[in-house]
Order: sequence, then C-alpha cells, then structure tokens
Amino acid sequence: METAAITAWTFHAEVPIPQDVGRLLVQGERPWAAFRTFRDTAIFTSKRLIVKDSQGLTGRKVEMYSLPWKSVISWVSTNSGMIVDYNSELCMWTLLGQVTIKLGRGIDIRRIDSILAQCAL
Repeated sequence: METAAITAWTFHAEVPIPQDVGRLLVQGERPWAAFRTFRDTAIFTSKRLIVKDSQGLTGRKVEMYSLPWKSVISWVSTNSGMIVDYNSELCMWTLLGQVTIKLGRGIDIRRIDSILAQCAL
C-alpha cells in the first residue's frame, strides 16, 4: 500500500555542522552530519533529524522540523549504483506517515543509511 509523503526535502550537499546547532540539542544528543537544503540546513543527530526551513521572500519566518528516530518504523534507500548518482532517494515511514528525502549528486546514500541505522535501531 503506497501513501503520499507527509513532507519531502531535497539535500543538495553535505556541509559542516552549523555552530549554532548546540542550542537546539538536548542533554546527551550529538550532531552527526549536516546537509544543505534549498535555503537552509538539515542536521542528523543521535536522537533526531532537525530541518530548518525559512519561509517567505525574506526568510525571516522559520519552521523547525524535528523527526525523532524512535518514530521511524522503516525506511528504504534507492540509488542507481553508479559512482555519481543523480537520483538517490530515502523514504522513511514514521508514526505520522512517509517522509521523502531526495539527495543531490555527490551525497553518499550509504553514509545516510549507516547514520540512520545507528540512530534508529
């Protein structure tokens, strides 16, 4: 049974973890990797996926998404198996529905798989 994604993001490139992420973390939570989205950053931590999404023309309104790993039921990663992949995608099924992440070329889908497995299992 296929369901529509409740949200979808595109990660364009891996970037250094932002310095200001510390104020978002709880005790014992560690940032593992960060990725540039269209206007902002997504951060994989030991406890959740945090996605900052600026809204509007000025970008002053900011939505913060927090997806706890304990809510992830299963996931599937898809890629072409080529060195440079233009179509990598990660779909996660959560307690609320499906979350889709499209990955830009140069992002290692197996690294994402590994991070997700370490955090969610």
